[in-house]
Amino acid sequence: MKRRVLISVYDKRHVTEFATGLIQMGYEIISTGGTLKRLRDAGLDAIAVEDLTGFSEMLDGRVKTLHPAVQAGILANRGQDLHLQQLEDSGIKPIDLVVVNLYPFKQTFDQPDATEQTIIENIDIGGPTMLRAAAKNFNDVAAVVDPADYEAVLDAIRHDALDRSKRKKLAAKVFRHTAQYDALIANYFTDESFPEHYTVTYEKNQTLRYGENPHQEAAFYKNPFDAPMSLAAAHQLHGKQLSYNNIQDANAALAIINEYQAPAAVAVKHMNPSGIGEAEDLSTAFSKAYAADPVSIFGGIVACNRTVDAEVAGKLREIFLEIVIAPQFTEDALAILTEKKNIRLLQVEMDQAQSGSHQLTTVHGGVLIQSTDDGSLSDDQLTYPTEKRPTDYELTDLQFAWKAVKHVKSNAIVLAKDTQTIGVGAGQMNRVGAAEIALKQAGAKAEGAVLASDAFFPMPDTVEAAAKAGVTAIIQPGGSKRDQDSIDMCNQYGIAMIFTGMRHFKH
Repeated sequence: MKRRVLISVYDKRHVTEFATGLIQMGYEIISTGGTLKRLRDAGLDAIAVEDLTGFSEMLDGRVKTLHPAVQAGILANRGQDLHLQQLEDSGIKPIDLVVVNLYPFKQTFDQPDATEQTIIENIDIGGPTMLRAAAKNFNDVAAVVDPADYEAVLDAIRHDALDRSKRKKLAAKVFRHTAQYDALIANYFTDESFPEHYTVTYEKNQTLRYGENPHQEAAFYKNPFDAPMSLAAAHQLHGKQLSYNNIQDANAALAIINEYQAPAAVAVKHMNPSGIGEAEDLSTAFSKAYAADPVSIFGGIVACNRTVDAEVAGKLREIFLEIVIAPQFTEDALAILTEKKNIRLLQVEMDQAQSGSHQLTTVHGGVLIQSTDDGSLSDDQLTYPTEKRPTDYELTDLQFAWKAVKHVKSNAIVLAKDTQTIGVGAGQMNRVGAAEIALKQAGAKAEGAVLASDAFFPMPDTVEAAAKAGVTAIIQPGGSKRDQDSIDMCNQYGIAMIFTGMRHFKH
């Protein structure tokens, strides 16, 4: 019996060449709609699916292949006599190969002028049905969803090597594809933040050399929808492939730089900022970020929120850095920085802020999901519990420090002065320990500085340590049962303190 292939594709790349190869190897082609026209226009013989089913396309093309002549031909188990007898009794011939790809739901959804009706009409029904049927019946039928597989499939057929193992791999690819397709549709229809089933899908961006450590395997997947100001959307202009840790650190750097509107630079090491500087120009801002901790920046990542020019590039060149991220690099800056073979240069669009997404963290046996920490200060939520209120100058530094401490691992303390971090205490088991690290790093610069804490003070010891070092103003969430002790300590030393009513734990 002549082998049969059903071809119905939206993506028509290389379909005529593939069909030609199949015809040359004795396949009879069944096709639909635009695919049928493409094949016939190319001079290829193809049977219209309506000639197979005895029904013309219905409901504006919504129903074409949902018919036993198609579905039974795909799903029949060739190893069961009953199935084969039923096909024969019904005058249905088996279909041995299904080549289908789907209506462009994602591409339609991405169009800014797409209406709901247009989006819904691009939800494919018959395509996934045929693909899933063929994939389920992979023992007897091969399913091809990706034009990139055409040549390999032709070669396997040519050498009588389209065996069960290869068909099973093709089936797995089909189910991954239809699962993603359904996930995108489900997400489009879902307006709950945390529905009873949380379905996510990502597309492979690259295989990484290894994970957090060399004995771990890793890959980088991206959101199938555009995510501005993200590593997934970055353009790498120079340097070797990013590593797992590079991506983690660079993502942290982008999140931090996103907080600042004035020219700013941030240096990141192990997902914590080692230095942040804000100024009237990027060159000065970077000098501040560097001076904040000239030791820890070595081997780190720098993110800038303005174009890197030759002046800034000259400063960057003097330091060993893994990555520099910016919205643009001038030609002169690229000429300077690309002299360094190993530095990675990433161009990332920064005119659209990150917001509104969910954060997923895997735990053994499950996943934690939360909205991203987009919390920011507003004047109406601030309270001033101390006798002294911050000056305008202090308030500027307090707001700067609050943006920084949000991105430091808890327990977190940040000291700032003149819109520059001068001390960062990260990831300590107690708050006063984090303060001691930040104060030690700041040294004499702590005189006249401000302090930000990501969570409330359980006791006044942190305030006392800060006051003795010369800190003049503090910003913290408040909410401790012993807030009054910290307020009293501030009043004793003449320190201004702000309560934000919002904490920024970062584990």
